[in-house]
Amino acid sequence: MRKAILGFAVVALITGFLFSQEYQGKGRIFGHVYDEGGKPVDGVKVKLLHVPTNGGFETATEKDGKWVGFGIRSGAWNIDFTKIGFVPKGISYTVNEFGKNPEIRVTLKKAEGLSVTDEMKSALAGANALFDERKFLEALAAYQALLAQYPDFYLLSKNIGNCYFAMEQYDKAEEAYANILAKDPANSEAMLLIGNTYTNRDQREKALEWYGKIQFDKINDPTVLYNIGTNFYNMSRFEDAAKYYGRAVELQADSVDALYQLGLTFISLQKNDEAVATFEKYLKLDHDSPRSAQVKSFIDTLRKK
Repeated sequence: MRKAILGFAVVALITGFLFSQEYQGKGRIFGHVYDEGGKPVDGVKVKLLHVPTNGGFETATEKDGKWVGFGIRSGAWNIDFTKIGFVPKGISYTVNEFGKNPEIRVTLKKAEGLSVTDEMKSALAGANALFDERKFLEALAAYQALLAQYPDFYLLSKNIGNCYFAMEQYDKAEEAYANILAKDPANSEAMLLIGNTYTNRDQREKALEWYGKIQFDKINDPTVLYNIGTNFYNMSRFEDAAKYYGRAVELQADSVDALYQLGLTFISLQKNDEAVATFEKYLKLDHDSPRSAQVKSFIDTLRKK
């Protein structure tokens, strides 16, 4: 089954990190970061991680809030946005290396009532470095110590949960993410992360229960929509799957994975005309891969019916 993709957003300072260069390609993505008042935020650390290769790099926003990522491969990327004084945000994004990728617009909320000392910044940087080095047990201990020292910084529970998630200790990850909801019951990211723990435990009904707590029209991440749609598809809930895949395509029209799955879903719903139209859109983006040959076969078969 497809494992849930976890956006490992880390709190506060992130030092530079080095992975393999396998993430490099010909793609380009860009975006802007704003505060809740719509003003651009400069100096935001933007950390990009290519999920299939576990490689990536960092950049930062400029005065107009803009950031750019050049020379990257297609596929799923985790992108984390962090700046002292703001609540960190992590998203998942599917890159099309050979097409135009839509702008990524992110709004960061100010972290109220939290004074961050130089000592805390240093400790966070050390914990984050351990996590980036995949020393999850050591990172976990560092985050737990920080939370004990700074109990008001409850968002550290996400970092703790991410450590457990990375170690496939999903029950403990869920418990950590739930601590965020205890402080912020409307935190949709925590709901998503808890859903992911159930997805990776093969408890799809429970996962969908959590995903269902997130208002559909508030999910603006194509990869999240794709993952939820795939859960519905695997449970043969094709109408629901089509809803989520369709929204993913609306937000990122060149997502070949979402188009492919949407076409398959229409076949399952016996909506052949919609399937053909979807697969034709797919072929405009991918016309020479092994999967494109399969798509052409689908179209030929559907047109004969």
